[in-house]
Amino acid sequence: MSTATVTADAEEAQGVLPLALLALLVGAVTGFVAATFRLALGYAEQLRVQLVHWAHAHGAIGFVLLVASCAGATLLAAALVRRCAPLASGSGIPYVEAVLRAEIPPASYALLPVKYVGGLLAIGAGLALGREGPSVQMGAAIAQLCGRIFRRRWLDCRALLAAGAGAGLATAFNAPIAGAIFVLEELVQRFERRTAIAALAASATAIAVARQFLGDSPDFHLSALPYLDAEGRLLSFVLGALAGLLAIAYNATILATSAAAARFSVLAPELRAALVGGAVGILAWLVPDLVGGGDAITERVLAGNAALALLPLAFLLRFGLGAASYAAGTPGGLFAPLLVLGAQAGLMFGVACHWAIPGFGAPSEAFAVIGMAAFFAGVVRAPLTGIALVLEMTGNVTMLLPALGACASAMLIPTLARQAAIYESLRQRLVREVSGT
Repeated sequence: MSTATVTADAEEAQGVLPLALLALLVGAVTGFVAATFRLALGYAEQLRVQLVHWAHAHGAIGFVLLVASCAGATLLAAALVRRCAPLASGSGIPYVEAVLRAEIPPASYALLPVKYVGGLLAIGAGLALGREGPSVQMGAAIAQLCGRIFRRRWLDCRALLAAGAGAGLATAFNAPIAGAIFVLEELVQRFERRTAIAALAASATAIAVARQFLGDSPDFHLSALPYLDAEGRLLSFVLGALAGLLAIAYNATILATSAAAARFSVLAPELRAALVGGAVGILAWLVPDLVGGGDAITERVLAGNAALALLPLAFLLRFGLGAASYAAGTPGGLFAPLLVLGAQAGLMFGVACHWAIPGFGAPSEAFAVIGMAAFFAGVVRAPLTGIALVLEMTGNVTMLLPALGACASAMLIPTLARQAAIYESLRQRLVREVSGT
């Protein structure tokens, strides 16, 4: 072994034990905060459901109060962001990636309560946003605080920041392996042993703490699916290609609606957010099952309980609602809405296969699982995270091989189209906004 290699290994090992111990602490605190956020969000969504029922029982007055409540909650979330922590807007992932690359400075510690409260208000009001965005950014803020308290050097703070973000993702979806993979595949985009140790430690303790509050079961209760035959595995490549095309359209829509909202400067950001919230309130009155983060929708799709005749319309509504919700500028992520769309697209593909291919035996729900991973890979370009996330959330490892093929196709199509991954585009826009260029 060369002297240079020995020196590099010695430098990498320096201080790794204190880093690992701090990562355990960061993970435990993040697991507690993100778990309570999930529980509080569940209560907020139950409150919205009860409000919708009450509104229907009170006619026009109920309708007005429902719309006003959704608009008011969204306005308050946007006001908290604008006045207290502007970097808490949207998903926390572009922020974390920009800080890790030293492109922007870390935000103030006001970001943590703003992300927590703002996320509850926005997602609770029915916006199609994911809980993982607030959880990721809160985990990073907790790691930042721990690094400063214990006076760690930037190399350690950087590893802790990434690990805390991964612990937040792990807790948001009860998926510790996906949380650790996410750190290396998406946040730092290379394998770093120090960061890997910190990420694994933080995700482990985050889930150990969170499961005391949330339980051990996977997020989605799905019956065991059979292994697909050769025909089904071949069709998974086709589904992946379709998911890649949808991903191109979805990324373009997210960026276009956000840019349009930024250019619409006649109204203050809070009022623009209130308009989105009010529109969601109207949608909640008409089709209450289609608003919110979307876990219940995904659960119905995976269980095969979705209304097939209305599925294309539901997909289009969620497609537009996700883009409009993100443009509101409130705290909230993209992952959970992506999983909804991927599951819906996969189920429609499976139903179409049964209709077009005589004797086709693979269950349509299997393609819903594959569609979740493929659409995630096409939008985020983090296929290993997507596969691990979906398999952990559904508990169906039988879909591993077809998911690999589908993710390959889903990654290929946007790459050939030379479209950047969504978080790369959002990070570049964030850096321009912070630097004023």
